[in-house]
Amino acid sequence: MIKFRSKLLGTVAAVVLSQSAFAEVNFAGKTIEWTIPFSETGGSAKWANFFAPLLSEALPGNPSVVVKFMPGAGSTKGANWFQRQKHTDGTVMFGSSGSTQFPYLLGDPRVKYEYSDWVPVMASGTGGVAYLNAEAGAKFDGSANNLKDMKFVYGNQGATRLDLVPAMAWDMLGLDVKHVMGIKGRGDGRKMFESGEANIDYQTSAGYLKGSKKFVDDGKAVAMMTWGALDSNGDIVRDPTFPEIPTFKEVCEKTVGCDTSSKQFRVWKAFFVSGFPVQKLAFLPAGTPKEVSDTYAAAFEKIRNRPDFAELAAKRLGKYPMFVGVESQEALKTATSLDFNAKSFATNYLKTRFGVTLRK
Repeated sequence: MIKFRSKLLGTVAAVVLSQSAFAEVNFAGKTIEWTIPFSETGGSAKWANFFAPLLSEALPGNPSVVVKFMPGAGSTKGANWFQRQKHTDGTVMFGSSGSTQFPYLLGDPRVKYEYSDWVPVMASGTGGVAYLNAEAGAKFDGSANNLKDMKFVYGNQGATRLDLVPAMAWDMLGLDVKHVMGIKGRGDGRKMFESGEANIDYQTSAGYLKGSKKFVDDGKAVAMMTWGALDSNGDIVRDPTFPEIPTFKEVCEKTVGCDTSSKQFRVWKAFFVSGFPVQKLAFLPAGTPKEVSDTYAAAFEKIRNRPDFAELAAKRLGKYPMFVGVESQEALKTATSLDFNAKSFATNYLKTRFGVTLRK
């Protein structure tokens, strides 16, 4: 399921970075617009804003790279817009996230986009951290046993979005969580938590490092768990960015009624794999010439090879792999693949839990 990761990480020649690509394509004097289908406060915004100036330096001609935001319909608005784009000169980019991939995988009727039409040039993994307000955090002992008598409120982007991962996790732990639906990005969920409207939240690693970690450091919140990371065998282990925080699997194992050998946990893991190890991808539109996509692959490889890249990325995004060119094409296959049984279980769960009916 995740074998490509170890293969890709150990394969230096995964991307053909021809110098001729740089010679043939030049973006001097041009502006590249990188559209993110979420609000400017979330993890995807922080991801794109991290890479934008580095990409400007790495592309031939040093074009301006401007990050634009098109939130709405849980990111399907922006993805549907990108599907219609005909620009093939490399001046239009799109950033997808797990919350864009999940509606596609689940057959959300609002999805009018097709990932296989797009040209991936870069992908990167991330993690996620769930945290509690100080009152609930005082009761947290590494299990959810002392939290089951509490009422929780969570800002949810949409049932078929990446929020499916925390929703299923909290249900398996037996927590009583009210989902306030329809926020435009996880940054808005963080704002709800900060204002006291919500008392439980989760952020992807970039959002947590940039925003929510301060709540924890100031004693206003307590880190509950991460979703974890995958080792080379596909097993869940602690997130390398947050090795001090237990994984959901660990918390589940200590919580009465939560079973890591259950079908629901296996389905949860399937969505975790689709949504986090390869969560964010950068695309060019359908029909983009190979010399243009090769130029982007070469630029992202140049970024990855910077002596200071690992340190910069760890501080802003966390310690996760970055996939370039051909690697990103393989990464896309993992991010947009889902076992039929997992999809069927999730479809029934969404209908029962949230009243959401999806096409079969």
